[in-house]
Amino acid sequence: MIILAFDTCLDKMYVTLAQDNNILTSKIVTNQDNKYHSAFLISTIKNVLKENNLTPQNIDAIGTNIGPGSFTGIRACTTVARTLAQQLNIPAVGISSLEILEKLGDNNTAVALDARKNCAYFLIDGEIKGAIQLEEVEDTLKNNNYNLITDDKLQQRLGGISYQQKEYPLGDILAKLSYEKLKSNECKWQELKPLYIQPPPMG
Repeated sequence: MIILAFDTCLDKMYVTLAQDNNILTSKIVTNQDNKYHSAFLISTIKNVLKENNLTPQNIDAIGTNIGPGSFTGIRACTTVARTLAQQLNIPAVGISSLEILEKLGDNNTAVALDARKNCAYFLIDGEIKGAIQLEEVEDTLKNNNYNLITDDKLQQRLGGISYQQKEYPLGDILAKLSYEKLKSNECKWQELKPLYIQPPPMG
């Protein structure tokens, strides 16, 4: 199974091509010249396919990050994933940012990402809790021995490891999680939806 996986929800863009559980190519793209990295999604996908002597028709499935994260990035991911999957008549699977980042830790890992308004998007014990008040997150972490994965902003308050301080293989993790989910689920592209834990900003 050839899987194209991509993520524009976090601070970098990841585009990964995998065959089953084996990574063929993985690209990381950052913001450039005041352009948000998602602007380069289509061109990066084309380059990744070309490097592997493949065409879109060779793709068997798509995996994408559905959020939480940048609203612009979430829209870009899900729109491109749904459009490609519809055109190619292939399955598409959505994985959350929190599930991806959880894989950076060992057992007993929690994930907290800045959700603004004194809240964090919070995953604990493998379950997405939603946007939780920071005080509640602090109490939960204080009373339990969790390994915390977070971002630069919340690391200052919560401690833990910020995923933004190293170049972690998040695209590879997304591709492998997609493969596992595709093996056990039908994953129709029509059912792929953005994970907006909080409503998008107006305007």
